[in-house]
Amino acid sequence: MRFSPSFLDDIRDRVPISDVIGKRVTWERRKTNVSRGDYWACCPFHGEKTPSFHCEDRKGRYHCFGCGVSGDHFRFLTDLEGLSFPEAVQQIAEMAGVPMPQPDPEAERRDKERTSLLDVMELATQFFEDQLQAANGARARAYLRERGLTGRTIETFRLGYAPDSRNALKEFLAGKGAGKEQIEACGLVVHGPDIPVSYDRFRDRIMFPILSAREKAIAFGGRAMAADAPAKYLNSNETELFHKGNVLFNFARARRAAQGADGADTIIAVEGYMDVIALHQAGIENAVAPLGTALTENQLELLWKMTPQPVLCFDGDGAGLRAANRAIDLALPHLKPGRSVRFALLPDGKDPDDLVRHDGREPFDKVLANARSLAEMVWLREVQGGSFDTPEKRAELEARLRQVTSAIADESVRRHYGQDMRDRLNAFLQASAPFRGDRRPFERGGRDRGSPRGFGQRSAPGPTLISDRLARTSLVSGLQTAPLLRESVLALTIVNHPQLLFDEYDEISTIEFEHRDLQRCWAAVLNAAAASGPRLTREALVEQLQADGFGQLVAQLDQQVRYARLWTATAAAAPEDAREGYLQALTLHRRTKALNWQKRELEREIAEAAASEDVEQGQRLVRAMEEVQLELHRMDKLEAIIEGFGVLSGRVKGPAAR
Repeated sequence: MRFSPSFLDDIRDRVPISDVIGKRVTWERRKTNVSRGDYWACCPFHGEKTPSFHCEDRKGRYHCFGCGVSGDHFRFLTDLEGLSFPEAVQQIAEMAGVPMPQPDPEAERRDKERTSLLDVMELATQFFEDQLQAANGARARAYLRERGLTGRTIETFRLGYAPDSRNALKEFLAGKGAGKEQIEACGLVVHGPDIPVSYDRFRDRIMFPILSAREKAIAFGGRAMAADAPAKYLNSNETELFHKGNVLFNFARARRAAQGADGADTIIAVEGYMDVIALHQAGIENAVAPLGTALTENQLELLWKMTPQPVLCFDGDGAGLRAANRAIDLALPHLKPGRSVRFALLPDGKDPDDLVRHDGREPFDKVLANARSLAEMVWLREVQGGSFDTPEKRAELEARLRQVTSAIADESVRRHYGQDMRDRLNAFLQASAPFRGDRRPFERGGRDRGSPRGFGQRSAPGPTLISDRLARTSLVSGLQTAPLLRESVLALTIVNHPQLLFDEYDEISTIEFEHRDLQRCWAAVLNAAAASGPRLTREALVEQLQADGFGQLVAQLDQQVRYARLWTATAAAAPEDAREGYLQALTLHRRTKALNWQKRELEREIAEAAASEDVEQGQRLVRAMEEVQLELHRMDKLEAIIEGFGVLSGRVKGPAAR
């Protein structure tokens, strides 16, 4: 019996792959992270004593680092238990509580029709590709070259050209045996009772094939070459194959990039075809785009099927911020534990294509590194540009925040959002309380002592970072060439507890260090991990680092953390304490870096606004600076977590470190 792709996808989504495999293996408790759906066990396909068999619920895949087997729910049952494919499907369907599909002659007929329509779409794709390389495609080729696209990129995305003709495609398809009904059903021609002769829908346009999850062409997007064309971008109309709100451009390729051996951290949703293609050419293959419209609920669900926390990337102009606000309202009702979104806002007037065309991926990577959480976006949307100098206005803000968070359907997430908003509101009001009677309007040329660039508002005092405070102690002040203490903690914990790297690889492998020698050392750590896999031991890693010339640096890191009494980074710490301390330090490290980057950018913008005497913009920027300062203060209060996390459970692996 033939099963539809939608049926197979449905039952796979309903049953975590760990439920299928867990009946046949025993999970290694120490390495498994149930909350993240990340499981390890001894491989059932070959005998071993050390667990190297790994499965992830998020990806619905398993892989053994020992013997190399990999697959999905059905492959596991067919390979391990010798079931036929239909038998494996039936077993998963029973676990999902979904009845097996009954033979349906009408459904089979429609399936055959869909297959024939896909064949027609493939012929159309080939036609457009050939036309791009023909003489009449010269202008389109020149445009793509001007946009910086290479021949390989054009080939990868199968870009093409629709000639400026009313019947070129129609005649080509008819010559290949495609019937009139099929051509019309694919949406390739404009037809109707009031149109005597159908004609090609796409004319004089660069063509972008839109692929299904199974990488079959199901629709097209066309970019007009003529400046006076009625629509710059034109998509296929809705057909049996194509429903615009249920499809993401580059979905299959991005999913493959996220699920590969070198999988990306997340999926990035950008606004247009060219953004996706430019990012791919720059090495960022995990980007998708909606099809010329605002993100839909179904498209958001597609993103969540690929990653628990996609990044929504919007232009930094007014239109981009409005789109971001619509996405906030779209996402809030559907949040669940472990499922959210982040927002990356581009510099005003720039799109991803602009950022990567000349300088490569680094500028875009910086934008992603500063992506904001959904909670932060909700808060900023409600407070930016507002005045809360009266009790009534503050009460109104509180009511709005309560109303926004009430849209969250999941009770647990709604409760935590409510608490987060109350915490932000309290910190905001407490910080502004000392200055309520002291804020005066901006006066040209006037400056408050301590006010940024002459704007008549005082900012909260600057933060004292954990690394700054500890670096000033007499114990570590002599280490002039040492990395920041937090960076030393992060690197040394992995050296002493390399298993953490495999347990939390997605989070840990992307750390960026400021210290140059530590950057080089970290690259050597990752190379050693890639070469040895989960069997890597501390002793083997230290030996390799010494061979690579980093022995003195590792010794310096060890001395630095011992002076600061951060015992969870040492070899003597118990694995549980090392993990807890590491994740806390990593969270603070990343958040503080992002906040300090925001602070520097705001300082620059405030200076520009003051120079141009833009009062309104300057006051907005000062309010934004206060928000960043408040958040840095909050991070500063968490310093005790770092300074005290050496005493968590009191467990050590061996003799106490001295």
